[in-house]
Amino acid sequence: MGEAAGVIGERLSLDEYSDDFDRYFWAVGAADCWKIERTQVFVEEDDPSYDAFAAGDWERALELIERRRDEQREHQRRVAEHGVTLRRVRVVEEPLAGYVLWELHSLRQRAELGERIRVVDATSLARAGRPVVDVVGIDERVAYQVLYTPEGAAVGAVAARDHEQVAAWRGVFERLYADGEPVADYFDRRVAGERP
Repeated sequence: MGEAAGVIGERLSLDEYSDDFDRYFWAVGAADCWKIERTQVFVEEDDPSYDAFAAGDWERALELIERRRDEQREHQRRVAEHGVTLRRVRVVEEPLAGYVLWELHSLRQRAELGERIRVVDATSLARAGRPVVDVVGIDERVAYQVLYTPEGAAVGAVAARDHEQVAAWRGVFERLYADGEPVADYFDRRVAGERP
């Protein structure tokens, strides 16, 4: 058993987390996949747009986001055919980190293609009723607190499968989601034209 800042459960390596998530998401036939993104800087693996951003080539990073639109559309189609709704809350802190500016371009595209994404300012997290960490859940079957290095690289997760704990985390997500601003509106108001 492992315990992290909020989720109590089984500690999983990155590969174990990926396999466990896929088992619940694709094999079990989930209906709702929900995600809270709290961390402000991540390291993205195998993402040419992120690599361009990290190298300081902002225009190339944005161009590569647009180039993957068809790939994202196909992913959304597969998810929808499987009967899954993807919902996400992106917590942001001011001033916006360069990573968050980059990611919001990608999230806007995902929303245009069907993912339901809302943005919440970190100053409103007190209403969540508990510390907010990076959590991914599938229905009320499982919740994962994703674990990261200090630099933001994913290293694994803590998985909770007990209904009470998963339902509590889903409740946190639902409160944040209800309070959130649609990513397209937030993007137009706060991000459009900004550079890291």
